[in-house]
Amino acid sequence: MTVLAIETSCDETSVAIVRDGAVLSNIVASQVKLHAEYGGIVPELAAREHLRNILPVARTAMREAGVTPNQIYAVAATQGPGLPNALMIGFKTAQALAFALRKPLLGINHHEAHLYSPWITSAPHRADFDSFEPNVSLIVSGGHTLLVHVEAELRHRVLGSTLDDAAGECFDKAAKLIGLPYPGGPEMDRLAEGGDAKAFDFPRPLLHDASDDFSFSGLKTSVRYFLRDHPELLHDTQRLGDLCASVQAAIVEVLVTKTIRAARRLSVGCVTASGGVTCNRVLRRELATACSRNGLKLRLAEKAFCTDNAAMIAILAERKFLTGSEQTMTDADVMPSWALG
Repeated sequence: MTVLAIETSCDETSVAIVRDGAVLSNIVASQVKLHAEYGGIVPELAAREHLRNILPVARTAMREAGVTPNQIYAVAATQGPGLPNALMIGFKTAQALAFALRKPLLGINHHEAHLYSPWITSAPHRADFDSFEPNVSLIVSGGHTLLVHVEAELRHRVLGSTLDDAAGECFDKAAKLIGLPYPGGPEMDRLAEGGDAKAFDFPRPLLHDASDDFSFSGLKTSVRYFLRDHPELLHDTQRLGDLCASVQAAIVEVLVTKTIRAARRLSVGCVTASGGVTCNRVLRRELATACSRNGLKLRLAEKAFCTDNAAMIAILAERKFLTGSEQTMTDADVMPSWALG
């Protein structure tokens, strides 16, 4: 089975080819430089860039995989959540391709794909569902922060989610307040490496709340007022590192504490984590330490599969086709209305 998948939920255009669980290609065209000028993602510009990139990226993915169009068994695309205009570019392209090739099309939920990205192995990249086990999964990105109980393969339920600002948004907005270039999260991670995480005491929102929900708007506001009262810190390199480390520590402590607490409450033996913020070095390190201390296995998505990518979309789509867990779309969904008469 060879599946071609398209991912355009935000600001990265990605096309991947997966065959029998093996990732043959996973091409990603980033828009970071385009949006850096504005300090954040501009939805209309993102959609236009997807439109410009989608066909060249698809051709590159097929060439790298050594696959021809008639070898494709099925097409998949991210159906949501994401920026509406950006999603439309990828999904309409997938519809057109499926129609032209007379192949089935499957829409994939972006979050659900993240759930299974930690089960993509390295060297070579392929799905490792043979070692799958029930887990509590942390999905943490710029737009969402979720805790999910994955009870069995392709069976899961959301435990808690973002009430206001996601962790990634808090990273990026705090970095912008500090004056760091876009994207701010990775830059804050870099500066925090040499800083003192205990230098400043920032709030840990909902840390002791019994729910599995997350809230980071208060922390972001706290950083804003702290900088208003201590503007001199922005001109001291060492103190700036301390500030970044302290903000990062507050975010990471909430994420790790709530994840471990949920895993222990549900008596699962495994924790997984994915999403763009999972690239953060301190989060990866603290999750590993906490899981080791609590006797839990930990599977972290590889950094290449933490950010938006089509490989995880293709992996999940192939699994759904193989298990029959979800019907593929009908001709009415794939074909334009004029083609149906």
